[in-house]
Amino acid sequence: MSEHAFASVFAKELERYLAFKETMGCYGQSRIWYLRSFDAYCTEHGVRAFNQQAIEDWVISRKASQPGSAPSWMSYIRDFGRWMRSHGTPEAYVLAESRKSEFIRPQPYLLSGHEVDAFFRSAADLESTSPWQWQAVAFFALMHSCGLRTCETRKLEPKDVDLAGGFIDVVWSKGNRSRRLPITGQIIDVLTDCDRKSRQRFGQQRPGFFISSTPAPVSPSQVGVMFNRIWDHAGLPRALAGKQPRPYDFRHHFAYANIERWMAEGRDVNAMLPYLARYMGHATLDSTFYYIHTSPDFMDGYAALTHESQRVLPEVGFA
Repeated sequence: MSEHAFASVFAKELERYLAFKETMGCYGQSRIWYLRSFDAYCTEHGVRAFNQQAIEDWVISRKASQPGSAPSWMSYIRDFGRWMRSHGTPEAYVLAESRKSEFIRPQPYLLSGHEVDAFFRSAADLESTSPWQWQAVAFFALMHSCGLRTCETRKLEPKDVDLAGGFIDVVWSKGNRSRRLPITGQIIDVLTDCDRKSRQRFGQQRPGFFISSTPAPVSPSQVGVMFNRIWDHAGLPRALAGKQPRPYDFRHHFAYANIERWMAEGRDVNAMLPYLARYMGHATLDSTFYYIHTSPDFMDGYAALTHESQRVLPEVGFA
């Protein structure tokens, strides 16, 4: 059996492909997980050719098991097809780029200032026997103040949080990009208190900055459960249908709150967007433009911003 437990006729090519990606600095487990799924599908269905029918059938099967999921995982099989074409299998099928357009990005729940304040008052009063008792405020305050993705906050290790230096390192995040973010004195104080209590409970070494009772890094489900518990304890309303609040909405709030603050200060928002993109870990300004459209007030006065920005600003990529 291969190193990554591949068993299909493509096992050797999959191993060689992953070895190639590692030489390029790509070590993500998500890629391996989905390629294992593809490998298992091929084994189960007797697939022996990397052709359009096999790839499209796997994509349909994968989508059926993950309804509504983002299409980023399709890039793994698309990239593998390109790699096969350039490494001895010119007839290998490359998944069409049009597959990306099938995904409709969910609309965020736009947090109000009142809801944010009420949420953090509730988080400070949280009663729990788990580490969330002292780390709930720190976890969600970090998302709110730095615009972090939920997964970036979960995966922080103690060594990534430099309280003396006043910064955090977000390492190998989306697209294998890393970035160093400054944090305010208030957030340093909150994180310092959280770190002190975690060290008292679990000693000097722990697998994540934010941990569960076991201890282990907190899981996505734990974050969602705690967010909903705090939200409901704060007495904040929930719509019977439509958009519902979720942890990721703190990232949206970070983006549009900064945009609206720059507007109020009379700054050139076009000039500030590359800084926002860099801070949030976006590969290009296209992703940042999405957050402009989520702003509850911004579009009234700046409806043509994206058009003007693309005319005035050069395309910017952030490594």
